[in-house]
Amino acid sequence: MHFLEVRNVKKVYTTRFGANQVQALTNVSFGVEKGEYVAIMGESGSGKTTLLNILATLDRPTEGEVLLNGKSILNLPHREIAAFRRDNLGFVFQDFNLLDTFSIQDNILLPLVLANVPFSEMERRLKPLARRLGIEQLLGKYPYEVSGGEQQRTAIARALVTRPQLVLADEPTGALDSRSTDSLLRLFRDINEEGQTILMVTHSTKAACFAKRVLFIKDGEIFHQLYKGSLSEEEMYQKISDTLTMIATGGVVCG
Repeated sequence: MHFLEVRNVKKVYTTRFGANQVQALTNVSFGVEKGEYVAIMGESGSGKTTLLNILATLDRPTEGEVLLNGKSILNLPHREIAAFRRDNLGFVFQDFNLLDTFSIQDNILLPLVLANVPFSEMERRLKPLARRLGIEQLLGKYPYEVSGGEQQRTAIARALVTRPQLVLADEPTGALDSRSTDSLLRLFRDINEEGQTILMVTHSTKAACFAKRVLFIKDGEIFHQLYKGSLSEEEMYQKISDTLTMIATGGVVCG
């Protein structure tokens, strides 16, 4: 049994008054092993964001099933969904989603405050995590006082402080310059090597080549996948680029 299982997921959106239907996902099935690092790629409108929202319990599929550790995440009572997200999922977004009126420390600790975690436990988790992410000296500052890369590291700390089973990242390098992007990608790789399961949606070939596996979505379906194995980042970059070209031109993917 996979750590995360997506089984025959279909999503259909109905326009106002039911005039038209748009099928965003069609029979999507795949599994993710614990400790894996998976990137999801596809053209705009391919369905990857819809899939991420379903995995995050922010949306529900029209059909299908999603299991985390063998338990369905789609049948949770409404009153339990927020607690499930807080206790099991960590989120990293393109635009950071930090609160400007909260310090860096308070932004990181917010999920633990909402979970009524004792302050002594918050402190015990915060210091080593902030040190690990290189933001220990920034804890008293506010988001608008630090760089984009430092804001994203803060967002990662907030995602990890709850010790989630799964980190979901939505275009995490999209708002960063090249230097901050390189730093973030190395950080994600290191966090994954320590055992954290990561699923990342991205348009960036550079970001995807750090993952252990890349799933490609086309027209709402899993079109192809690549395993990194022993490939270098440069070799993986070329394979991803070739696959994206095939998707865009309607060619056949080999290998």
